[in-house]
Formats: sequence, structure tokens, C-alpha cells
Amino acid sequence: MSDGLFEELHGVVSVTPSAAELADLEQLLAGAFRPLRGFLGALDVAAVEAGGRLRDGTPWPSAVVLTVPEGVAGEKRIVLQDPETVPLAVLEVSEAWSDPSVPDGHFRVAGTLTALRESAYGAFRRLRRRPPAAGEDAAAVLAVATREPLHRARLGQIRQAAEKLGLPVLVLALLSGVHEQELVRALLAVRRELPEGAEIVTVNLAPRADAVRDQALAAHVAAAYGATHLLTDLPLEDVPLTLVAPEPWAYDTDLEVWRPRARVAEEHVRAELTAEELGALLDRGEEVPEWFTPRAVAAELRKARPPRHERGVTVFFTGLSGSGKSTVARALGDALIERGDRTVSLLDGDVVRQMLSSGLTFSKADRDLNIRRIGYVAAEITRHGGLAICAPIAPYAATRAEVRRMVEAVGDFVLVHVATPLEECERRDRKGLYAKARAGLIPEFTGISDPYETPGDAELVIDTTGRHVSECVDEVLKHLVAGGWLRPQPA
Repeated sequence: MSDGLFEELHGVVSVTPSAAELADLEQLLAGAFRPLRGFLGALDVAAVEAGGRLRDGTPWPSAVVLTVPEGVAGEKRIVLQDPETVPLAVLEVSEAWSDPSVPDGHFRVAGTLTALRESAYGAFRRLRRRPPAAGEDAAAVLAVATREPLHRARLGQIRQAAEKLGLPVLVLALLSGVHEQELVRALLAVRRELPEGAEIVTVNLAPRADAVRDQALAAHVAAAYGATHLLTDLPLEDVPLTLVAPEPWAYDTDLEVWRPRARVAEEHVRAELTAEELGALLDRGEEVPEWFTPRAVAAELRKARPPRHERGVTVFFTGLSGSGKSTVARALGDALIERGDRTVSLLDGDVVRQMLSSGLTFSKADRDLNIRRIGYVAAEITRHGGLAICAPIAPYAATRAEVRRMVEAVGDFVLVHVATPLEECERRDRKGLYAKARAGLIPEFTGISDPYETPGDAELVIDTTGRHVSECVDEVLKHLVAGGWLRPQPA
């Protein structure tokens, strides 16, 4: 960034987009989202969602949008920065608009972008490259865009298609922040099984709402990288390259090789493992068969999805004040320490308030921030294979869902709703908080003057009324054993 531009931007408001928006920003600045030059406005978004085209009729499969706080929506220019506050681009705002799908107090903004600098961090940066400039001549290329490792059947299909078309291969590893290092390592591990000269390029591309839109957007990115053909099983429309449907393949148990399905006798066909079957094998810690995928790929799959008894997990209790969630959470922590088969960290609501969120108020914004902080710490514990126990009130469904997304990006999440009725919580109230809230002395008190949004996605629901804490702990332990996060103990 030049000194002149730096001076010009002095005092311009800065915003840190979400991880998905930052990924879209990177592709916009690189030219991979041609013809887009910035984030879309309301009419373009409506046209894309309704018919897969921009309002001028240009085919485009998925909305590319930016959300900012309401207080920023009126700005004419906004500096977009990364999470470390490094400025990446300037957005010249052409439109600010309300969208019912975004959180309260936020708006969408549209406009064109000016790049300031490229991000300097990230693993496997040697595998990133900018797309060629628009109009630059390029040879024909067969692209494969994937968010998953390439197993033996897909590798065979790629070789077959490349040989039939006589084209070199470009593998686009679509990164979304979830186990992306394992994906890239798995692709590098099978590089020798790809056609000679095949290139692997990493692309930060946030996943879209459905598989067709996701692959269609990947097709536009592949075209920007110079690809002329795309190997895909999906029926895409209005994409700027030629679609190549792979021939079905099957494992021949007689010859013990993968071959085109038409060449394998019915009695010798072994079907490819489904995603569910593969996931179940990994959850149980069983070996992934070598006939299905190379050993090096299986090793990366195990790193990305360890067996459940070794995988990080967050047990997140939510419920009204006085419901018993903290008592059950602490007792669960003690029981797990006694078992000794998991490392345990307890993030209790009151303790977190003192140590992690000191200074926050009980406004909705600060309560949400408190839960996000708990979620961030829990996700880091989960990332490293630990078992985190959280016990905040967490009254709002959207914030709980945000925590779930953070944790499930690196491990597993178990939501426990401690559904003790309000009347029982008030009866137990030793601090007199409910009485003060009903008297108007405590504003925005959950269950009285502020809502508690009952979870509809809890894995376990417990009512502690009339029950000993050990009964409730046993119920949680049984759920964790049944789910595979704990191994059964001998009787």
C-alpha cells in the first residue's frame, strides 16, 4: 500500500469480515470471480437466488455478499481487514440494504473493491497461484474441483477422462477452514497416481448452501484459472466450460482392481464405501480398507476424523439460572477425572465471567460476546483432543448455533438442555435474583424480563427436578458412551 493511499484512508472505518466473506474477498481480488468486481447488491442477490443469474442476465450461481454492523452501513468507504487487523482492500460502498437473513443490527453492503495487499499467511501457500489475467491465452485443461480426498475410484476416473480427452489436469483443492491441511496432504499423497504433469492448486472458497451451487461456483473459478473442461457428477447449468461426466467405476473382486463398471461382471462388483460407511469406520477407529483408498490418504482421514474416544468434544450445558446446569457440569467433570480416560476442562458460567469476560455487562450484545468467548476456548480445547464442559445460560439460539459451528469445525459438539421449569428454578434461588428481577431491580434477566429460547437441537434434555445430581451425571455419561466419546467401563 502506497504512502499516499495510506494517508487517504486515514480515519476510514475498518471491518473484519467473517471467514466465509474473507474467502470470497480473496477470490474477488484475485479475479477468480470474474466478472464480479465486488460484493453484490440486493437486486443482484435476488436475481441470483431466483434464477442463477445476475440482474443483467449474466449467469452466476451463488450470492457473494458482505455483512457489516448497522453503524458502518452508512459509510462511503470501508477498509476490509483480516482478523489481525491487516488491511486487505477498500470497498467503495454503492448500496447498503437490509436483509432479514442477517442478525439484528447488521446490514448488507455492496460495491467495488480496490486491493491493498495479499494475505501473507497460511499453510501450503506454495500451492496457491493467481488466475491468469482475463483474455490471456491458455491451453485446454481438465479441472477437478474437490473438497474431499481423491479415492481410488475417482483417481481412475480422472486418469480415464484425461486420457480420453488428451488434456492435462488441474486439481482445485477447495479450502473452507475445516480440516483443510489434511485435505491438501491427502491430495499431495496421491499426486503420483494422477496423470503426468497434473497440477494441484489450493483455493479458499467458502462452501455454498447446496452441492449444485457449490460445484457451479467452483466451475466459474476453474474457468478463471484457465480450465476448459470440468469433471463432475452434477448436472450443472450455465457454467463457462464443458462438463465431463465420469464413467461409473467399480472394484473388481476377481482381479482386485478398480475398473470401469461396464467391464466388471455383476458377481464381482464391490460397491464404493458411502460417506456414512467411511465415517462409521473412522468413528470406531477401524482401518480404512486399502482397496478403497491409498494408505497415505487413509492416514490423513484418521487425522481429520480420529476415533470418537480420542476426538475432541465439547459438552455444552444450557438452561435457566438455577436449573442445575453448573452443578451437573461440575459433577460430570469430577466423574470424568475419576475415570481418567479423557483430559477435561470446565468452563463454568460464573468462573468464565470472572476470568475471561470481566468487564462485560449483561446486555444482549455482551452476553453474546461472553458465549462466543466460551465457544472459542472450547473449540481450541476440542481442536487438541480435549473434552470441554461449558455451563453458561446461553439463552439465544443463534449464539448457541454459532458456538456449535465453531466447535464442529474441529471436533464434536453435544448440546445438553437442562430443562428444569422456571418455577423450580425460582424456588431454588438462594441469591434472590429472580425476586429482584420480578421487582424490576435486575433488567434483562433471562426467563423474566428477557427470553430464553428453548433449544430445538439439543442432543440430550434433562430436568433436574426431584433428581439427585448423580442420576443426571449418569445420564450424560451414558449418552457419551453410547455416542463413542467414552469407552464403556467394565462392570
